[in-house]
Amino acid sequence: MEILIYNIIQFLLYLVGAYLLFNCVYLLFFSVAGHFLKKTPLVLHERFKRICVLIPAYRENEVILASSMRALSHEYEGFFKIVVIADGLSDDTINTIKNAGAAVIPVSFVKSTKGKSLNYALTQIPVNEYDIAVILDIDNIMADGFLSDINSAFQEGATVVQAHRTAKNLDSSFAFLDACNEEINNHIYRKGHFAVGLSPALIGSGMAFEFSYLRTLLANIGETVGEDKEMDFQIAKSKTKIVYLNESLVYDEKIENAAVFTQQRTRWIAAQIEFFKKYFVAGFAELFKNGNFEFFNKVLQAMLVPRMLLLGLLFLLSLVSLIFFSGPASLFYPLLFVILCFSLFLALPERFYKDKRLFSAIFRIPYALWCMVLALLRIKQAKKSFIPTPHTSSSIVEEHTLQKK
Repeated sequence: MEILIYNIIQFLLYLVGAYLLFNCVYLLFFSVAGHFLKKTPLVLHERFKRICVLIPAYRENEVILASSMRALSHEYEGFFKIVVIADGLSDDTINTIKNAGAAVIPVSFVKSTKGKSLNYALTQIPVNEYDIAVILDIDNIMADGFLSDINSAFQEGATVVQAHRTAKNLDSSFAFLDACNEEINNHIYRKGHFAVGLSPALIGSGMAFEFSYLRTLLANIGETVGEDKEMDFQIAKSKTKIVYLNESLVYDEKIENAAVFTQQRTRWIAAQIEFFKKYFVAGFAELFKNGNFEFFNKVLQAMLVPRMLLLGLLFLLSLVSLIFFSGPASLFYPLLFVILCFSLFLALPERFYKDKRLFSAIFRIPYALWCMVLALLRIKQAKKSFIPTPHTSSSIVEEHTLQKK
C-alpha cells in the first residue's frame, strides 16, 4: 500500500512538472517567434469601406464623453460613424454625444455584459448600412491613420482584424507594470502567433470585423464574462483567419492601482476557467477529427497558468528545490524559472528597457502577485455579476505617442 501511494505521489509530481514545463516552453517558443514577424506595409486604397465604430459604455459618463469626442475627430476619407452603446449613461451625456454627431443606442439588462450590449446594438443597425464594425473600449483612442489601416486590411480580403493595443498612460508604477504586461501579451499571443502562421488572440478592443460576420458571432453570445474569448473560439472553429496589424495602434488606459488590477484579473481568470471547461474536450475533437490546430491552440492557451501566478509558483518551487533537494533534480524548477524570466524579458519591447520606471515596476511584481492570488479567490464574483474595469477621463497621455508609428 505504501509503495502504491508513493508511486501515485511520484506520478502526480511528474505530471505537475510536465505541465509547468509545457507552460514555459509554450511562452518561450512564441516569445522567440515574435522577433521574426516581418513588417508588411499596408497598401493604400482609393476605395473606402463604410465603418461603424462601436463603443460600449457602462455608466462612466465623463470617460465616454472624452473618448467619443476624440473618436469623432478621427480623420478617415471614407464614411464612418461613432456608435455609443449606452448602458446606464445619464440623459445629459447621451444628448451631448448625439449633438456632437455620434449615434447612441441605449441598452438595459438585469445583468449587463459587453457581449450582450454589442449584440443588441448590432440588431438595431441595418446589416447593409456598414461594411466593417470596429470595437473599442470606453477609454480607447485611435492613433492617426487607424481607420485607414483597417480599410486597407479589409480591401486586401481580411474578415477579422486585431490591431495593436498599447498603453496611453504610464503615470504610476502599476500602470507601467500593466503596460509591460500588455506588450508581452502582444508579443507572445499576437506577434509570435502571427509570425508562425497562426491567428493572433483577440484582446477585446481594437478589433474589426466584417459587419455581417460580427452579427453572426454575437448572435448567441450569452452572459459570458469573456466575449472576446468566445469569439476567438468561434472564429477558430470556422477556420477564419485573423489578421494582426502590429503597426496600427489603439491606445488603452492602464491600471494605476492594486484594487482595480485585482478586479480586472478576477474577470480574466474567470473567463479563462470558463472556456477551459467549455472547450477542453472540443479542442481535442477539433484537432483529431478536423485537423483544426487553431482551435486546439486556443484550448492550450486556456490551459496556461496566468503568467504572474506562474512566476510566483516557479519562484517558490525553485526555493524549495534548492533548499530541500540535491543533485540534478533540484535544478529543474530553477531552470524553468530562468526560462520563464528569459521569455518575458525577450518579449518586452526595447523602449521599456530605456525607461527608468521599469526598475520600480519590477519591485511591484510581488504586490501584483498577491493581487492575482486575491483575484483567484474571487472568481465566483465574476460569474454572479458584471465587473467592469473602472477608467478615468484624465489619464496622462503624452500627445506625441498618439501618432501612427
